[in-house]
Amino acid sequence: QVQLQESGGGLLQAGGSLRLSCVASGGTLSSYAMGWFRQAPGKEREFVATISWAGGTTYYGDSVKGRFTISRDNAKNTLYLQMNSLKPDDTADYYCAAASRMYGPTRLINHYAYWGQGTQVTVSS
Repeated sequence: QVQLQESGGGLLQAGGSLRLSCVASGGTLSSYAMGWFRQAPGKEREFVATISWAGGTTYYGDSVKGRFTISRDNAKNTLYLQMNSLKPDDTADYYCAAASRMYGPTRLINHYAYWGQGTQVTVSS
């Protein structure tokens, strides 16, 4: 069973950039399609981005397309989310997740079997 740990969150001003990392342990990252989700206070968890096993296929949520980039380094068992041009609306807890092995890159939250604890991102105006 894979365990996931996010890092890299913080407080920054609008327009800034941040890179989140997610390290996997207890399993091989390359065995899973991976995703990033976020949850703002009082809102449902929202799809951000997903990436295929080898990184050749990516999909993004409409609100982050063109600003965020998902990537992975399977040799380091690490998933990344580069976030640029951040806005106050990006404020949320960000979670990485590993999809069930029967699925490729997917937007659907119920396709993900393993979740990290989350890292907080706060963007001030």
